[in-house]
Amino acid sequence: MTEMSPKMTAAVAGVMAYIQTEEEAVLAAAAAVPAPPRSAAPTPPMKLWGISGRLEQMQLRNQMQLKAFHGLRRRQ
Repeated sequence: MTEMSPKMTAAVAGVMAYIQTEEEAVLAAAAAVPAPPRSAAPTPPMKLWGISGRLEQMQLRNQMQLKAFHGLRRRQ
């Protein structure tokens, strides 16, 4: 194996020291952040029938507000 020049050795040592310092900083920052608290009760399942019913009511109200049903009246 060929020997490296002193400049190359210093450059590689500097890069390795920089990488090690960055890794230590990341690990220290990760250790400083507290873990999120676990919730005591699990979230209830979504009630799809209720959601779809409310969505239908909102759509009907929106159509009535836009006067989409005015043509349905019996004209005389």
